[in-house]
Amino acid sequence: MTVPRQPASPDDSFRPPEGRRHMIIRRWLTAIIIVLLVGIPAGYLVVSAEQSRASGRDKAAESSATGLVGKWPSQMKRRVFEVPIPPNSKKVKYYETSNWKTSRLYVQFRTTSAGLDLFLEDIGSSRAALQEGVVAIGSRDAEKAGWDFSPGRRDWFGTTNPQRKPRPTQHITVDLTETDSPWVYVVSTTTP
Repeated sequence: MTVPRQPASPDDSFRPPEGRRHMIIRRWLTAIIIVLLVGIPAGYLVVSAEQSRASGRDKAAESSATGLVGKWPSQMKRRVFEVPIPPNSKKVKYYETSNWKTSRLYVQFRTTSAGLDLFLEDIGSSRAALQEGVVAIGSRDAEKAGWDFSPGRRDWFGTTNPQRKPRPTQHITVDLTETDSPWVYVVSTTTP
């Protein structure tokens, strides 16, 4: 008994042999796709690792600092310690200390008269809170930051801005010897 022959499926159809030009193009496309699939993620990993390493070096340098560093504290630090440095402030320096009990951010900057008012307003205070002849920053903190608040040499004004935990308390001393460009010194203390 003969079995009737079934029609050929499209898969069984005859394919002409691949030409040399077509084979070379196919191999190049395959090589390019492999390079892209491997090369792009590998390149990303190299760049990411270098950025991470640079960030680690910056953090290590910052944490090994033993005094004021001549740059702006990060925006996150300013937010956590609630030290809103006015725009266009000059000679900004900071230093941070932390232990299991308290964290402190020491900041100094030179600003304008309007900048001082803006700073005090942003922390919830005003110029009226500044007391003449008062240095609100303790001698231990001043020594740690390298500040000299000797009486009689400058026109010192100070105030403390206490806040309920966990918000930080700011001790502020202002040098108003030059009223148009006062120096502001802040020690912001937070207890986790």
